[in-house]
Amino acid sequence: MLKQSLILASASPRRKELLENLQLTFHTVASDVDEHYDPESSPEEIVMELAYRKAKAVADGHPDSFVIGSDTVVVRDETILGKPENREDAFSMLKSLSGRCHSVYTGVAIVSQSNEVKFFEKTEVEFWELSDDEINDYLDTGEPFDKAGAYGIQGFGRLLVKKISGDYFSVVGLPVARTIRELKKAGYRS
Repeated sequence: MLKQSLILASASPRRKELLENLQLTFHTVASDVDEHYDPESSPEEIVMELAYRKAKAVADGHPDSFVIGSDTVVVRDETILGKPENREDAFSMLKSLSGRCHSVYTGVAIVSQSNEVKFFEKTEVEFWELSDDEINDYLDTGEPFDKAGAYGIQGFGRLLVKKISGDYFSVVGLPVARTIRELKKAGYRS
């Protein structure tokens, strides 16, 4: 059987590392798509749509490949927390998550010539009660500024997390176990 090409439609080093840890052969192609969404959409609709846009944009230029797109949002009290605009915005986000539970939605789309698959995972995350000093110390690491919700659970942000319920890797940015299962169902063979 002919080996198939696999592409991750992302510039995210975290998503890339998750796939590399599985010893998969793939390459990355960053997709430059419009990430605006209908504010009336649900979080699951938003992440699946944005993941699909990313995967489809790359797949259009690589028709013989399986392309994975992914998108993650953090939701607190029905408010979507994207990437912070600046330090003050990041501080505000982290303060709003302090001592509370929130949801992390990650959508995945797999696009090939013969298949299109979209799905999402939802994980509940609870933060410790955080002091202003703890938040500022975390901001000083520089880690929060390119991440939805202003934290990365795989880095220093793990010190903020009291408990999770769901797929840890989905919070990092790619639910790898389900992604691999869906790839196989879609016909991908490594």
